[in-house]
Amino acid sequence: MSCFVVPLVQAIATTAYRRHSAGYRKNPDSSVFKRHLPALEKMLWGGTLMLVVDHVINGELSWRFPFFTALGVEGGFGVMLREMLTVGVPMSLVLTASWALYAVLKERRTLRLSTK
Repeated sequence: MSCFVVPLVQAIATTAYRRHSAGYRKNPDSSVFKRHLPALEKMLWGGTLMLVVDHVINGELSWRFPFFTALGVEGGFGVMLREMLTVGVPMSLVLTASWALYAVLKERRTLRLSTK
């Protein structure tokens, strides 16, 4: 019910970082990960949006306060926190690791094509 909160916070932080460090794409000395930061940002925002839609469809989120249905019951905050830690954090870690692998492989491919 609240697993999307972790990727949402990561998406907000990634967007803020990207906007703060403008000009990284024009700088050839920037790191591989900085050059591919927009891809991570799109993956995080897209995944968060899909999870929010899924939770609304399944009735785990509502349009009224409390927005999380778990907060309407006793001990619901603990359930939400546990889900964020056991589902949201691993989901964000796997997504970030997949993006890092994507960035490295894409960079290797670009370098290989430019040397031919």
